[in-house]
Amino acid sequence: MAAAGGGECDVIMTPAAANLVAPSHPEGSAMLSDEDEDAGTRREAESFKEQGNAFYAKKDYNEAFNYYTKAIDTCPSNASYYGNRAATLMMLGKFREALGDAQQSVRMDDSFLRGHLREGKCHLSLGNAMAASRCFQRVLELDHKNAQAQQELNNARTVLEYEKIAEIDFEKRDFRKVVFCMDRALEFAPACHRFKILKAECLALLGRYPEAQSVASDILRIDSTNADALYVRGLCLYYEDCIEKAVQFFIQALKMAPDHDKACLACRNAKALKAKKDDGNKAFKEGNYKLAFDLYTEALAIDPNNRKTNAKLFCNRGTVNAKLRKLDEAIEDCTSAIKLDDTYIKAYLRRAQCYMDTEQYEDAVRDYEKVYQTEKTKEHKQLLKNAQVELKKSKRKDYYKILGVDKNASEDEIKKAYRKRALMHHPDRHSGASAEIQKEEEKKFKEVGEAFTILSDPKKKARYDSGQDLEEDGMNMGDFDANNIFKAFFGGPGGFSFEASGPGNFFFQFG
Repeated sequence: MAAAGGGECDVIMTPAAANLVAPSHPEGSAMLSDEDEDAGTRREAESFKEQGNAFYAKKDYNEAFNYYTKAIDTCPSNASYYGNRAATLMMLGKFREALGDAQQSVRMDDSFLRGHLREGKCHLSLGNAMAASRCFQRVLELDHKNAQAQQELNNARTVLEYEKIAEIDFEKRDFRKVVFCMDRALEFAPACHRFKILKAECLALLGRYPEAQSVASDILRIDSTNADALYVRGLCLYYEDCIEKAVQFFIQALKMAPDHDKACLACRNAKALKAKKDDGNKAFKEGNYKLAFDLYTEALAIDPNNRKTNAKLFCNRGTVNAKLRKLDEAIEDCTSAIKLDDTYIKAYLRRAQCYMDTEQYEDAVRDYEKVYQTEKTKEHKQLLKNAQVELKKSKRKDYYKILGVDKNASEDEIKKAYRKRALMHHPDRHSGASAEIQKEEEKKFKEVGEAFTILSDPKKKARYDSGQDLEEDGMNMGDFDANNIFKAFFGGPGGFSFEASGPGNFFFQFG
């Protein structure tokens, strides 16, 4: 947009060009007074202007600026010199300086159409669409058929509409729509810091921190005291959990603009969040898990928008819940952390351990796979392998559960458990039951014998505990006879008998 505004400048060095300041009658020359300027001074100023025109035509805008400045210094009462320098400054992207020259040109000559157009273009480029509209309307008052003024007036109205929509959408927290509106507005107002800052703030609120930082940093390179840019830079650091650095930027913004409400609120939230988190960490290290839980919960209520810090707080609270053996709550907190930051490895590891502790091995394997895909370390590989072994073991028969003993049961405890369960499920005991019950008890009797065969043999038990496939090791569990195991355990045939003491009641008699 700047190029269009500058390109209309009457500075091209062609004698026949209608759009130029003609050497015999330059724009604003009627304002020159012989009483104020002698002919020699006028010729010198015109010479500087013509040299400026030549450099402008070559697109050497810095040299053009220098010669237009010399023309102004020589003859400061000529409106066209200010107009030409304004056009040059616009081509250099210096719209604020150009605005001053354009305004000076129309103060000196209110009928100077190009002066009004340039002033309007500068206002629009800087984001002041209302002021730009007034300038373009003034041109249309002077020349109601001026097509450029009409087009620029339409552009200004378009920018005002985008501003209005963006304001409404910001209140609705529809930050993507605001970014869209600001991008469209910036096509007409490329030098508007206000639009850029609003866009950057919304990018930060959307979690697009590198883009937001880039916009804010570009503004700070131009104006290191811009409070809004300092605020946005701090906001990005705050949302990336660099809270101490963020506070420094918020404080700097407040030094530049003490009434900056957003910087004030963000600074207050950042300090409160850091204090609560630090207190929670301290309580955890001291073993005061209940207090740590409360402090992390209070911290989570401070700013729901700070996703990264809140992810850490949820994970910390999940660790507290794990310490309190509230494993379901711990899993829920870790899941909340991952929803806020799906790259948070620590949350995956904590949740996976909770899944292991609650014997949800498939979920544990999934989390450990995610971790190992992200960080291929030996430790993560071993954790994944352990979870896979436990998953495989969980899909086999649980011999400990079949015998009703703990995994650390002694040899004597295993024998006692077998004795009890074998007698409980022996087919002879259920000879008077229905066929269905007999079949079920026979199955359980066989499983009890199978479990005892494995757990009573140290080598087989070790292979079973390590997750090895017993059939791959040459043990076909379908080939053994549960009755033979029973007879061997109780001392062979005739060592016991079942006798009925009434319907459904049995007692055992040993020889």
